[in-house]
Amino acid sequence: MALNNYTADDIHVLKGLEGVRKRPAMYIGSTNSSGLHHLVWEVVTNSVDEALSGYGNKITITLHKDGSCSVLDEGRGIPVGINKETNRPAVELVFSELHAGGKFNNTVYKSAAGLHGVGASVTNALSSWLDVTIYRDGLISHIRFKDGGKIDVPLEVLGTSKKHGTLVRFLPDPTIFSTTEFKWETVSNYVQELAFLMKQVTFILIDERINQTQEFHYDHGLIEYVENLNQNKTAISPVIHFDDYDTSGIVTEIAMQYCAADYNENIYSYANNIRTRDGGSHEAGFRAGITRAVNDFAENNKLLKNNKKLEGSDIREGLTAIISLKVPEELLQFEGQTKGKLNTPEALSIVSNVVYNKFTYYLTENKEMAMQIIKKCIDSQQARIAARKAKDEARSSKKAKTEIILSDKLTPAQSKDYKKNELFIVEGDSAGGTAKKGRDRLHQAILPLRGVPLNTDSISLERLLANKEIATIINTIGAGFGQTFDIDDIKYGKIIIMTDADTDGAHIQTLLLTFFYHYMRQLILNGHVYVAVPPLYRVYKEVNHKIVQEYAWDDSQLEQAKKKIGANYKINRYKGLGEMNDVQLKETTMDPKTRTLIQVSIEDPFLVEKRVSVLMGKDAGVRRKWVEDNVDFTNNDSFIKEVKNNG
Repeated sequence: MALNNYTADDIHVLKGLEGVRKRPAMYIGSTNSSGLHHLVWEVVTNSVDEALSGYGNKITITLHKDGSCSVLDEGRGIPVGINKETNRPAVELVFSELHAGGKFNNTVYKSAAGLHGVGASVTNALSSWLDVTIYRDGLISHIRFKDGGKIDVPLEVLGTSKKHGTLVRFLPDPTIFSTTEFKWETVSNYVQELAFLMKQVTFILIDERINQTQEFHYDHGLIEYVENLNQNKTAISPVIHFDDYDTSGIVTEIAMQYCAADYNENIYSYANNIRTRDGGSHEAGFRAGITRAVNDFAENNKLLKNNKKLEGSDIREGLTAIISLKVPEELLQFEGQTKGKLNTPEALSIVSNVVYNKFTYYLTENKEMAMQIIKKCIDSQQARIAARKAKDEARSSKKAKTEIILSDKLTPAQSKDYKKNELFIVEGDSAGGTAKKGRDRLHQAILPLRGVPLNTDSISLERLLANKEIATIINTIGAGFGQTFDIDDIKYGKIIIMTDADTDGAHIQTLLLTFFYHYMRQLILNGHVYVAVPPLYRVYKEVNHKIVQEYAWDDSQLEQAKKKIGANYKINRYKGLGEMNDVQLKETTMDPKTRTLIQVSIEDPFLVEKRVSVLMGKDAGVRRKWVEDNVDFTNNDSFIKEVKNNG
């Protein structure tokens, strides 16, 4: 191999916004629906930062018929004057250069989410066109970009106005994104979160495509946020709310509430109104502070049994909490451009002290409520200790060797290498029999379901455990459930739900996911739960005494398969898994080399909590209204397509 095939001419410098278009996922996380909506968040964040600094109390987001999105605020308006350093209009710099903006100087923004100054330019880089109209200093100024940031119409003055603010409208580039359709539900959920966090601001969301408008404004902010999350739960405490200002400039606000019969902790954290999905120093501070406060109160009042201190998980079981920090620009540190984790070190001790002092005061002043909270924490501790004791005894007992299977339908995997093992939960005995023949005996276990699983939302433990299917799933996975669930004890690296590709199959998927969400949430959070994707069609014909075939998962792929196979083809329409033989099921749905799996994740906990509560809860009226508003009954495949589009 020649040593001179790498020369100076091979070094390329990407100018302007070329780097963003070359590697968009570095800036917005992905080029699917999530990344698409991130473009909206970047523009909205700029308007939020204006409102956060005290300029304007109304933000309007519009989804237009042509597929574009616009954001209008009542802030100061992006400066349009000439920047001395570059001799270019300031607004042009903001939208066409990375790391250009007013958020690097804390005299302009005391607290801002757009720390890196790349949001507006990234949205421009990934758009077919972007328009900016600015109302400032009595003038209406306008500039337009096209093809990923190239100037189409230079800065111009359109007229005069007494208004102030900025209007940004953009059309995502279809050559960049796998989909360019903004979803009402995704945007409305995001806007509602912002309204909870900024009780002084009114957000208006308009969708011209469906002629729908919704206004979001919450006078009580985080208190209403928690109430909204817990509306279908049984609360054992009111919403506890407190805030505090530190001399460093960090403002802490927290709302929290305990609920009965909830085995999970639901903690949502924000820094300057940006959701920190991966937590960070403020969440660590909250956990440390509440653990210390509860233990000290319980110890001082001699409430601890055998003087055993409560663990953090005991204290946070059934707790819903919103943590919102406002951090000055000079202290704000995020991990990554998408700002999933707060790294500001000062936040840990500040939040910990705020929570400790404020919650200790609350417990002291509300003794009756404090006793109920401590009792719930101690009950959780006792359940955890009892579960651990029983598990230890089982491991050391000979009885562990004769493990009880509550259903005789399980076909176990032979390997004890649990990380490599897979559990297929299959719809029906027929499909289960086929799956057994097509499986990899070493690493794949098959558990057929008898009928439709139980809806485990808001039911008693007695009824839960009386259901043979659910009890068998719990026993098969082998890690307990609810407060006794221990992710380290799972017997399978993958739990795969394999159902028919129809509405009944989707219903079974939903019921099983509801169970995992309520009683084994760590399975989902740690990426162990999957949904198998069987094909809908097989196109085949015989050529020279051999079968040539192609599989298709939707109508578009079906047409491609027809063309590939050629004339005189035949089609199998799979109405269920049982219609495939073991070879077909294996090569399309079970073989790791050729199958397609959808990994189940919780990208937006707030949306998931609301959706489970509405669709699986007891209130049929709320569920009916959601179905009527969101399901297109004129399209039989609308639900399936929606599921596939959303992954």
